[in-house]
Amino acid sequence: MTNELLSLLLRINLAGGAAVLAVVAARLPARRWFGPEVAYRLWAAPPLAMAASLLPARVVDGAIPTRVFDLAHVFNLALGSHATPVLFVWLTGVAVAAGLLVRAQAAFARAARAGRAGPAVVGVLCPRVVMPAGDDRYTAEERALVRAHERTHIERRDPRAAALVAVLQCLAWFNPLAHLATRLVRMDQELACDAAVLRGRPGARALYARTLLKTQLASTPLPFGCHWGAHPLEVRIALLKRTVAPRHDLLGVGLVSGLTLAAGAAAWAAQPPAPRPITPALRMVDEGPSMNVLLVSAPARQPAGSIRR
Repeated sequence: MTNELLSLLLRINLAGGAAVLAVVAARLPARRWFGPEVAYRLWAAPPLAMAASLLPARVVDGAIPTRVFDLAHVFNLALGSHATPVLFVWLTGVAVAAGLLVRAQAAFARAARAGRAGPAVVGVLCPRVVMPAGDDRYTAEERALVRAHERTHIERRDPRAAALVAVLQCLAWFNPLAHLATRLVRMDQELACDAAVLRGRPGARALYARTLLKTQLASTPLPFGCHWGAHPLEVRIALLKRTVAPRHDLLGVGLVSGLTLAAGAAAWAAQPPAPRPITPALRMVDEGPSMNVLLVSAPARQPAGSIRR
């Protein structure tokens, strides 16, 4: 049981890691050609690839060719009798990572109660907007843009996506790609939210840029929520100057959806095939009337010339 759990964990991380590398390579071209919102959609590929790796493998008839590389079998052989200690180390790492996230969430909550945190959206199931105590540095128009940004996060269900990323980061604490993906997801999430806010306010780009410059970017991480974190301001402001044609937006959504589905299909196809279970043949039984056969043995007849005189 322990070996199966660890091999499953390895398979999930390999599938997710390969998808993360693909997204890292594609996110900047996608942002340049199709805009930040389409580029953010690429991050649906790693969770889908991880989920696809859990599906049952394809079934083949006959014996599996010996050239098929079964990673789980090799991994189990390498573990040997060390499976239980390895599982204990992984569970300990998960507990430590979860504790650090809870600690960061509590620190942000304390700062929010003191009026030193925000603007942000805090919570997962019932997210709420948190504004700093001294928000008099904003004008009425700037304050409306800040609140529109946070409401857009809630409408897009970004806090739930951030919570999913935090949970996956805990489970894959040993994988450096998980930490890289977490940082890039949060950055792309903010850029996509900026683009969504300005999509209906094309004349507010300069005002939005001034609002960004006035906002005190948070240095404390917020695992379960969305905040104006310490993202590169020059990237956010530079993207405010760009617009994406609607036809490019639709084309980008189609391409990203296809690539995401392809990532899931590739993760499922990468599993070694499983042999089709052999079904025993059913014997046909004649349920007609039974017939008893009586075998009678008789002494062999001797030839006539062999009679004793």
